[in-house]
Amino acid sequence: MKKYHIEIACFNPESAVIAQKNGANRVELCDEMIEGGTTPSPEAVIATREELTIDMNVMIRPRGGNFVYSDAEFEQMKQEIKEYKKLKVDGFVFGILNNDNSINVERNKELVFLARPLPCTFHRAFDVVTDVYNSLETVIDCGFKTILTSGQEPNVVEGITVLEQLAKKAGNRIIIMPGGGVRSSNVTLLKEKMNTTYYHSSAITDGTEIADGKEIKALVTNLK
Repeated sequence: MKKYHIEIACFNPESAVIAQKNGANRVELCDEMIEGGTTPSPEAVIATREELTIDMNVMIRPRGGNFVYSDAEFEQMKQEIKEYKKLKVDGFVFGILNNDNSINVERNKELVFLARPLPCTFHRAFDVVTDVYNSLETVIDCGFKTILTSGQEPNVVEGITVLEQLAKKAGNRIIIMPGGGVRSSNVTLLKEKMNTTYYHSSAITDGTEIADGKEIKALVTNLK
């Protein structure tokens, strides 16, 4: 029987603790919620790691905005992966595009190689790529283990058709993890349509940057 897992996007150690207490399987640690997530500080990574026994993936994204990075920003991303590997994280989350919104194969492969043996997730840069199904093959070729996507729509419910197709085309080669508006109220629909193993939510319900423990519990319950 397939097991289903919940990853909670956390913007502070407090949310990560709430996620763990309420049954989440993994945390994605980032900073700057208003920007859609950026690289957290080393201090936040250390503080969160000390509190968690569940897996913790870390966002590597030097700034908000687009996913086309300067040479200096790319160097920063490389250094952060090297540094954070020493802090006992469990994986990395990033994505680099070219000016035409195609996937920058060379740079993504370089970061995936640097991160080894830790797994990498291609984040929601995927939601602005050109040619979504060819891009799926490119991301697989780059060595990523997971794609975090809303199906190229503002949220997963609107993107459900693309998500369903991505999950079918991906098969067992890569995990398609829906994220962007995933809630306990729609996660059952996502599970029925996609039957994928991981689901991603911030579980923030009150406009703050703190995860809601009850919502996490409900997500976990609805995936059983």
